[in-house]
Amino acid sequence: MTSPSILQLVSPALPVGAYSYSEGLEFLAQAKNLSNESQIYKWIEGELLRGQLRIEAAALSPVMDHLDSWRLNQKTTTKEIIYQWNSWLLALRDSAEVRFQQKQMGQSLLQLLADLNYPLPTKKKDLAWTIAWAWGGLSWSIPKMEVIQGYLYGWVANQLSASLRLLPLGANKIQAVQFELLPLIASQTEILINQDPKSIWTGDIGATIAQQSHTELYSKLFRS
Repeated sequence: MTSPSILQLVSPALPVGAYSYSEGLEFLAQAKNLSNESQIYKWIEGELLRGQLRIEAAALSPVMDHLDSWRLNQKTTTKEIIYQWNSWLLALRDSAEVRFQQKQMGQSLLQLLADLNYPLPTKKKDLAWTIAWAWGGLSWSIPKMEVIQGYLYGWVANQLSASLRLLPLGANKIQAVQFELLPLIASQTEILINQDPKSIWTGDIGATIAQQSHTELYSKLFRS
């Protein structure tokens, strides 16, 4: 049975500002590299199979274990491990805009969790999105499989939401793409839950270039 709490984490109403980021999608749309639902599907499929997103998703399981240890014993050494993971995950992102996004969304989620009486042991809120998501899953006793699947699903949903605002596709076509991606999200979750994130290769240089090129756009709807 699905944990009810995962529904809150993946809710589009989660006040973290995810809707304000396109992660390079806006540049691709303006460059005419993405213009229809087939191209959107292939773009997201490529990120699920080869993108940095996979490393973050695979990191959720070990990060949850370390967070649980930190919550139970509150040792400085355990805290340092968490911050090492945080620095490593941020360093993987080549775009300064996406690093800012990861920090801002992480801080917003940790603020929400603190307001709901689930603060970090140090009460600080200076961790990135992936770490904050793992803390949310741990705090709300969500199974790891659902935490990872929700992370992937949430990213896909945000990309499709951005696509809907950037391209004249229509909501029904976007929903069809999301439905087609569900089996891939499920299969990647099963792979990533048992995979060492530091052994995963990525091949999403196109995404990196798109993210870095966002700052050069004449007009923008999104922050990145």
